[in-house]
Amino acid sequence: MVATDLDGTLLRSDDTISERTREALAASTAAGAAHIVVTGRAVPWTRHVLDALGYEGLAVCAQGAQVYDAGSGRLLTSVTLDRGTARLALEKIESEVGTLALAVSRDGLDGNVIVEPDYVTTDGGPLPYVPFTDRAEAWAEPLNKIYIQRPGLGDDELAEAARAAAGGLVGVVMAGPGIVEILPLGLTKATGLSIAARRLGVKPAETIAFGDMPNDLPMFGWAGYGVAMGNAHEDLRAIADEVTATNDDDGIAHVLERLLTTGGTNALAGA
Repeated sequence: MVATDLDGTLLRSDDTISERTREALAASTAAGAAHIVVTGRAVPWTRHVLDALGYEGLAVCAQGAQVYDAGSGRLLTSVTLDRGTARLALEKIESEVGTLALAVSRDGLDGNVIVEPDYVTTDGGPLPYVPFTDRAEAWAEPLNKIYIQRPGLGDDELAEAARAAAGGLVGVVMAGPGIVEILPLGLTKATGLSIAARRLGVKPAETIAFGDMPNDLPMFGWAGYGVAMGNAHEDLRAIADEVTATNDDDGIAHVLERLLTTGGTNALAGA
């Protein structure tokens, strides 16, 4: 199985997938390896990418909270963040670092992302963000994660402070530039990937994983072989089995082409 993160990994900086990478993935699946997308994005922010790929398999979304069957358009599993626990965690974090700017990802196939005025958004695809000012709205519907920002604190700093303040209540992960997330305690990409792998009959030792950020650390720990992109965070590079080229320089294709040339499916399984 070939497990690929999206942002900073499968997707280039312009949010597209190169033809070379498409061909390498197609050759891998033709050789018998399943391709599975494993992303921090929730399903609504992932579907347009899957559609562009012609992808009909399983996708692990929302940092492992959702397992989505792209072929049938069904959500197979969904783990939500307990709202009472999340409120308490935020209170503890804010008591240490000051007032946070929030964005909230609502659960479901069509769950939107609502954002406070001070939250600095990044490009997340064609779906709009919905602004909110009353925090009561954050708890009005089931949610899968909360994004937090604090002016003056870097991403790694904020993530470390949040773990120190509320790590016994929730999971905290840095998923990209400006993206620190609050998750259900114990939930990681490895959680969702293991569920999807069992459905596919694939073992960890038969899996090669590609990623770029600290939220990919558990996935690398689960998979038999982990490949960090050339643009990856130093924490991921430090534990990777291999560092490839960047996402803008077809890093995934470099590795898959080499493995397919040296032994096809067996090489993918034994990378």
